[in-house]
Amino acid sequence: MIGTSAATGSTSSPAIDLVTGPAPLPHSLGFGSFLLGLNHRTYELSGVNTPGNLPGSTKEPGIGWMIGFLLAVSFGGLLTLIPLRKVLVIDYKLTYPSGTSTAVLINGFHTPQGDKDAKKQVHSFLKYFGISFLWSFFQWFYAGGDVCGFVQFPTFGLKAWKQSFFFDFGLTYVGAGMICSHLVNFSTLLGATLSSGILWPLILKRKGDWYPANIPESSMTSLYGYKSFLCIALIMGDGVYHFVKVIGVTIMSLHQRAKARRNKHRVFDEQGNAVAMDDLRLDEAFNRDTIPTWVAYTGYALLSVVAVVTIPMMFRQVRWYYVVLAYALAPVLGFSNSYGTGLTDINMGYNYGKVALFIFAAWAGRDDGVVAGLVGCGLVKQLVLISADLMHDFKTAHLTLTSPRSMLAAQAVGTAMGCVLSPLVFFLFYRAFDVGNPDGYWKVPYALIYRNMAILGVQGFSALPSHSMSLSAGFFGFALLTNVLRDVLPRRYGRFVPLPTAMAVPFLVGASFAIDMVVGSVVVFAWNKVNSKEAALLVPAVASGLICGDGIWTFPSSLLSLAKIKPPICMKFTPGS
Repeated sequence: MIGTSAATGSTSSPAIDLVTGPAPLPHSLGFGSFLLGLNHRTYELSGVNTPGNLPGSTKEPGIGWMIGFLLAVSFGGLLTLIPLRKVLVIDYKLTYPSGTSTAVLINGFHTPQGDKDAKKQVHSFLKYFGISFLWSFFQWFYAGGDVCGFVQFPTFGLKAWKQSFFFDFGLTYVGAGMICSHLVNFSTLLGATLSSGILWPLILKRKGDWYPANIPESSMTSLYGYKSFLCIALIMGDGVYHFVKVIGVTIMSLHQRAKARRNKHRVFDEQGNAVAMDDLRLDEAFNRDTIPTWVAYTGYALLSVVAVVTIPMMFRQVRWYYVVLAYALAPVLGFSNSYGTGLTDINMGYNYGKVALFIFAAWAGRDDGVVAGLVGCGLVKQLVLISADLMHDFKTAHLTLTSPRSMLAAQAVGTAMGCVLSPLVFFLFYRAFDVGNPDGYWKVPYALIYRNMAILGVQGFSALPSHSMSLSAGFFGFALLTNVLRDVLPRRYGRFVPLPTAMAVPFLVGASFAIDMVVGSVVVFAWNKVNSKEAALLVPAVASGLICGDGIWTFPSSLLSLAKIKPPICMKFTPGS
C-alpha cells in the first residue's frame, strides 16, 4: 500500500505489505520485497531464460534462517547514531515532523478535552473494527472458488472488470484511502487509468510483433515484463529525484549552520525568553538519562562481527567483505539520512537500499549478483532506515519529557519481537494463501520489482523486453518532471501534480485497490463537508478500525485454509447471454 505525505511527497505504507508492497516493521524486514524476491516463484516470474536470472539464485522462505537474518541486521541501526542523538535533536533542533506530530498528539491526550476526544476515538475504532470484521466474515462464505466473491464484483461491468476496474469491497483499502491524502489516492487512480485503461490494451495489440504471441501474459518476456519495468522506471525516477533533493537540502543546511556558528549568530523570536526556558527544560530532561557512548560503539562492533560471520553462512553468494563495507558505511549514510529526515520527513532508507542493490549485484557478477544484490539491499536499508526511525522517536521523547533510555529499550524489545513474530506470522500467510500469484489477491509485486532490479544490476538493460527501454526511459523522465513541477510551481498548482510512486503501484497490481482508496477519499471529503471538526477527530480512528477489522479476519481465515475448510458458496458473474 502506498501512503504519501502531501507536503513532502514521502512514501510510507499504512496497510498490508503482502498485497502491494511498501507496512512499517514487516515491510522494512523485506517480507514483501527483497526477501520474498529470493523465492522460486519470483524467480520464475522474472523469466527462467532471462540473462542473469540463474536457477541457483533462489532461497525458499524458512522460519529459522529468516529469524536469524533479521536478528543479525536489525539491531545495528539502533546503535548507529546513539552518540549523535543530542547533536541532531538538541544542537541542530531538527523538527522530525512525524516525531513532533506524535508528541503533540500524546501531549494533547493529557488534558480534559484530550481525554474526552480519546474516548470518542476509541468508541469509533471499536465500532468500525466490528463492522469490518463481520463484513469480511460475511464475504468469506461467497469466495469458494477461483475468481469468486465480492472481491470480484464487476461494479462497472464485465468489460471494465477484465481490465481490473471494479470496487472489490476491500475495507482495508477504503480505510487506507481515508488516511492517505487525496493526492495519493487520485494519483493511484491516474496510474490505474494510464496503465490498465490505456497502455496494456495498446501493448496487447502488438502481440506477435513486440513479443511472442505463444507465451502467457504473466511471463516477463510478455506483457508482465512491460508492467514490471515501467513500474520500476516510475519508482526509480521518483527515488532518484528525492535522493538528490534531500542530499542537496542536507548539504545546504549543514553549510548554513556551520556559517552561523562561525559568525556566532543566534536567532531569537519575539518570545525568545519564554521559548529558551521551555527548551532548556526539555533539553535537561532529554540529557538526564545518558546512554554511554562506549555501549553504542561496543554493541555496534559486536553486531557487525555477528553479521560478518552469519550472513555469508546463510547466503553463499554474499562475501564477508560485502557485509564489512555495509557496516562501515552505515554510520555515514545513517547520519545523512537521519539529518535529511529531520528536515523533510522523507526517510530515504529504501533508496539507499536500492543503490546498494545495484552496487552489490554488479560487484558480485553474473553468477552471484542477484542474491548478493537483494541481501545487500536489505542489509543497508535496515541499518539506514532504523536509525532515522529511532531519531523520530527520540524527538518524540524530547518533546514529551520521556526518558531516551526507556525509548531505546522499548525499541530494542519491539525490534526483537518483530524479528521473531513477523517471520512466524508471514509463514502463516505463506502457507495458508497463494502468496506471490500475480493473478491472486496476495500479489506481492515488490518482490518481483526488487528481483528485476537485481537482474538489471547484473546484466544491464539487455534484460529488458523488446521496446520497453524507450518506454521505461520515458516514464523515468516523467517521474523526474512531475517532481520538478511540484517543487517549482506555486503551491496552489503544485499540490495537484500526481505522485509517481503512487502512480506506479497500479501498473503491477491493477486498478481495483485504487478505486477502493478513492472511495475512502470521497468518504473523507463528504464527512468534512458535513462536519469538518468531527471528521478531523474521528477519521483516523474509523480508518484504523476498518483496516484492523479486515486485517484481523485474515488470521481465522488462514486457520480455516490450513484446516482445508473452504467457503461453501462461489458467487461468480457471467454475461447475460
